[in-house]
Amino acid sequence: MTDPDYRVDARLTRYFSRSSFAHLARETKRNYTTDCCLFFNFLWLRGKNWCDAEPEDLLDFEDWRRWSPRNPQRIGGAKWNRELAAIRHLYTWAVAKRYVSASPVIEREMMSRTGEVVRIPAARAKDVRSSNVKWLTPRTYRLWRDVGLRGYDAYGRRDPSWRGRHDDRNAAFSDVLFSSGVRRSEGGSLLTIEVPDRTGEGRRFYAGRLGREVTKSKRERTFYVSAEALAAVDAYCATSRRAVIRRAQAAGRYEKLAGAVVVTRGTGRSGSMLHWTDRRGRKVERALTTLTVVERASLLIEGPGGLEPLWLWLSQDGTPFWPHSWEAVYRAGSERCQRVLAGRVASPPFMTPHMARHSFALHMLVALQHVHDQRFGLTPEERRDFRLLYGDVWRMVKDLLGHRSEETTRDIYLAPVADLQVRSLLLEEPSKDTTDLLAAIAAASHRVLDTEAVVA
Repeated sequence: MTDPDYRVDARLTRYFSRSSFAHLARETKRNYTTDCCLFFNFLWLRGKNWCDAEPEDLLDFEDWRRWSPRNPQRIGGAKWNRELAAIRHLYTWAVAKRYVSASPVIEREMMSRTGEVVRIPAARAKDVRSSNVKWLTPRTYRLWRDVGLRGYDAYGRRDPSWRGRHDDRNAAFSDVLFSSGVRRSEGGSLLTIEVPDRTGEGRRFYAGRLGREVTKSKRERTFYVSAEALAAVDAYCATSRRAVIRRAQAAGRYEKLAGAVVVTRGTGRSGSMLHWTDRRGRKVERALTTLTVVERASLLIEGPGGLEPLWLWLSQDGTPFWPHSWEAVYRAGSERCQRVLAGRVASPPFMTPHMARHSFALHMLVALQHVHDQRFGLTPEERRDFRLLYGDVWRMVKDLLGHRSEETTRDIYLAPVADLQVRSLLLEEPSKDTTDLLAAIAAASHRVLDTEAVVA
């Protein structure tokens, strides 16, 4: 880590390489590094080094980031809380190491819901609103995908002017996220051997397993992905993925990859134990679930045409397409929808990877509740008994999302359900199908995006 005069600060180097920071998730480290550097630049313009920061500096930084009219890119409460967490993490460590006498982040004690006394930054924003979250109904998602990622026009026809690449890859990845609710980092770091096998005719969803090093909670988790999404993944693997691998093999690209590991075999259940020989000739055996994102990206196998990556989603040059790169794909898809659908639908849809997760949660809650009502025809008393036996629908969705707390599922991911008391709506109208129910929710909430038809 260097300052604007290109002088290396050994203290920051130690923090970013050897402290608890080194054990954070890859995406968290990337975000925290950017957030801290922004604060350092703010201090440097005041003639201060990072170790000279005072509480007043943090207050001024918050004012500039959130409210100052001189800043054209002001941020909201949620983004500020993340930046505050990054700054707090650094200075808590620096105080413990006695590199600074006090942290600029002032904290106050408060009682948690469980009765524990916790310390909260006084500058933490209180205006973090779940109303900024958006959801897409399945039919609106399909419109966004086909127009934004696959190059169709507003009427479902292939646009002859479309010059996009990786149509099948981008659409398949998006289908996986929308039908499974996995996070961008989780779905974006899948290996080919982790894609659920579509065995068993007539099944709508298939189960897969996420390793603990790629999940936010650092716990292994089962996920379910639709048969349609898996069919799209299979088509991508058989066509454009195979094509970029062949070009990379012809260029000898995989033999030149630094740190590459050639897996010789897999053992255990579904090949969950991987075996290879390291550069010193030692036999290595690693559980698939313990591999980090970087380690996953280095895995190769000997395929029919030579070495090829186990990483599922590949770039044009045949190397791994990193999870954070999907943001640009979604942004470009949304921009195309705005251009193509403007004037043809009331509100052209937009999409982010995390909106797919929110939309999955809403869709699954409605679908599971609807299945309970339609399949079992339960009375209120029978429904209570059924929930005691199999669990509440809310808890099922919480487990599918991998949340620790049901409150997160209710308060953020499924806020429109709470706002509209949709559970009563579902019980009162059991004859409606899922599409109609989601349309009813969208009609009552501006945060649920639904496009019924294209205007001629």
